[in-house]
Amino acid sequence: MKTNAAILWEYGSDWTVEEIDLDPPGDGEVLVSWEATGLCHSDEHIRTGDLPAPLPLVGGHEGAGIVREVGPGVIGLAPGDHVVASFLPACGRCRFCSTGHQNLCDLGAMIMAGTQLDGTYRRHVRGQDVGVMALVGTFSQYGTVPEASIVKIDDDLPLSRACLLGCGVTTGWGSAVNTADVQPGDTVVVIGFGGIGSGAVQGARLAGAEKIVVVEPVEAKRQQAFQFGATHFVTSLAEATALVAELTRGVMADSAILTVGLLEGSMLEDAANIIRKGGAVVMTALSTMAENSPTLGLMMFTLFQKRLLGSLYGEANPRADIPRLLSLYREGKLLLDETVTHEYKLAEVNEGYSDMRDGRNIRGVILHDH
Repeated sequence: MKTNAAILWEYGSDWTVEEIDLDPPGDGEVLVSWEATGLCHSDEHIRTGDLPAPLPLVGGHEGAGIVREVGPGVIGLAPGDHVVASFLPACGRCRFCSTGHQNLCDLGAMIMAGTQLDGTYRRHVRGQDVGVMALVGTFSQYGTVPEASIVKIDDDLPLSRACLLGCGVTTGWGSAVNTADVQPGDTVVVIGFGGIGSGAVQGARLAGAEKIVVVEPVEAKRQQAFQFGATHFVTSLAEATALVAELTRGVMADSAILTVGLLEGSMLEDAANIIRKGGAVVMTALSTMAENSPTLGLMMFTLFQKRLLGSLYGEANPRADIPRLLSLYREGKLLLDETVTHEYKLAEVNEGYSDMRDGRNIRGVILHDH
């Protein structure tokens, strides 16, 4: 079949929306009509070259839609099912899935290959194969994707909001709840208030944090930070360090979660200085592949028992946590409607990313035409 998709042909260029040929689902695959997709920063990292991927590439990895066709071997999905794409697949059989770490599934090694799990392509344009972001390529009206990348959800939930759980919100929430292990009464610092940072604030709030300090240079995001659960808002790490020292009588924060647009090595020591003895710095933000010289005073990690933790997908188990978070949304405890600042059409994908770069969006969402 033919479908429209946003394709990246060269690093640093804009996304181009054009018609592609899409093959039907193969073994273990499903055809999904994507109804909505989030504009996540990870696709911007690919566009800039900070996150290398084989080009050309159909972008998008935060999608929600409806299953239209199932291929041979699919056992858990049927046409008509409402689904969310998980940007990391979960096979359910490898060591990591079977021990409750679906975010580390062995199939995750394929998400930047551009191909299907079997190493072949389902998308073609201009007489050549075209790759796909994170196995799902949700910057497309339709997609042929592995069953391992799909999570079934209840039919009554709005797909235009459920799509955000495929990466950003779940990653931020899990960074606080799972990786930082926020406890009731904690003081938490969230550094960067975008799609992931807003999820981290909500995770900290739902976990019972007493003080949630947001560090965000864009002053216009102040009121939204408070709406999501922040108790304090500052525009620099220096200001945050002084504030946390005052709030905690010098003890400092229990955890600091780095959710900036692009992580730089110099940020680590500042984050480590804002946490208490035994506290945790959580690295959720991506750096460039070339960033290998962090600035970090190592002695404090021994003498003060501080911890530096990486967090992939917020250590979430998508098949359990996406429905769990949607239940919280249904009960009004997880804010998704308020997360979406603007909605766009697929043809406006570059405008959406421009708004993100300029700090006008918490989250942008593309609504597909069918």
